[in-house]
Amino acid sequence: MSKTVYTCFCTDIIHEGHRNILREAKKYGDVIAGVLCDSESVRYNRFPLKSLEERIAMIEAEPEVSRVVVQNEIMYDKILAELKPDYVVHGDNWKEGPMAAIRANVAVNLAHYGGQLIEVPYTDNYEVKKIDARMRDILAMPEYRRAMLKKLLNIIPIIKTIEVHSGITGLIAEKTVVEHDGGLDQFDAMWISSLCDSTEKGKPDIELVDMSSRIRTIEDVMDVTTKPIILDADTGGLIEHFVYHVRTLERMGVSAIILEDKTGLKKNSLFGTEVEQTQDTIEHFSAKIRAGKEAQRTDDFMIIARIESLILEKGEEDAIARARAYVGAGADGIMIHSRKKDPSEIFTFCDELRAEFPNTPIVVVPTSFNSVTENELASHGVKIVIYANQLTRSAFPAMESTARSILTHHRALEADKNLMPIKEIISLIDDI
Repeated sequence: MSKTVYTCFCTDIIHEGHRNILREAKKYGDVIAGVLCDSESVRYNRFPLKSLEERIAMIEAEPEVSRVVVQNEIMYDKILAELKPDYVVHGDNWKEGPMAAIRANVAVNLAHYGGQLIEVPYTDNYEVKKIDARMRDILAMPEYRRAMLKKLLNIIPIIKTIEVHSGITGLIAEKTVVEHDGGLDQFDAMWISSLCDSTEKGKPDIELVDMSSRIRTIEDVMDVTTKPIILDADTGGLIEHFVYHVRTLERMGVSAIILEDKTGLKKNSLFGTEVEQTQDTIEHFSAKIRAGKEAQRTDDFMIIARIESLILEKGEEDAIARARAYVGAGADGIMIHSRKKDPSEIFTFCDELRAEFPNTPIVVVPTSFNSVTENELASHGVKIVIYANQLTRSAFPAMESTARSILTHHRALEADKNLMPIKEIISLIDDI
């Protein structure tokens, strides 16, 4: 009986490195090629440019391949239990970093029945690097990036979003991958917060930083990343100004803006009723949403309405009434906010909204109720979770500690043990 060989691909294009793996695999028997499903591709690598069907057809066209299967999990337990191939063939580039967990998983599963792992030297040449860079460049193009968020809503159970406020924090969001709970995980989208943008510039969070400055931050992040961007648009300002901002941001490739239903001098929501804050009328805010939706030129761009009723202690009934009106005005999603550490009022709101509007994405920012897990939020219908200020908040204590240490010791030696080597920082930055 002919021996069988299994190799799995997570790619939108077949280049010489992939073909080298297939040629090597063919030497050992009939080649079964796996195609990683969309949800695991996002979780493991990056957003797929081609559909699953297109990727299957692409692999089927390779002459060495006997048949193609879909691998539905990044770890190989189920696929190897089902196929029991004599050999698994993979490039040797998975010996370090997060991918090492996948390699270890394959080795354990092969040992159960006596299968063998064959590792092919990684094809490290100019053409392969050029193709990989080109695929990243395509993902960064406005028309691709803008559409990603809506597509992700249909691919994964909950979209994990992290705050960024510069090119380097964008790279952290883009490249941080961890092995966790039998798989690899990473952030799916980036949040550009007015609070963090203002704080980075040393200015108060009162919509003082104008849209031109906000756009420069967006451009800095877009220059070095590919993930979709959600922008904190504060109140959106005057309707007449807001419609122009919508067109500008849509053209740039921003996927969504979140617009809060307050008016007047904006104050951060975490102050709640401790400072004077005025909620917009339902009629005026709905008109702003409608104007924004009429201004946009594609179906990809999303305007998400942020409801401040719970923050301002106006109750769930007011929040639901506003959600109903805002969805009716064309809002593509609803963000609900709370200052309470107990998420019960958030859960109640989400359950009621989900029952009435099963297809409207719900967004939450668990800054105060930070013990809640993504799985708990998803069980109440939440589709997007935003970690809205954690990178900014983590940077300040570290920088202040370093400054104090240098002042105290009159040298940098004592601080150095807490610092990342500069080589590791610049390794995040890709050469063009």
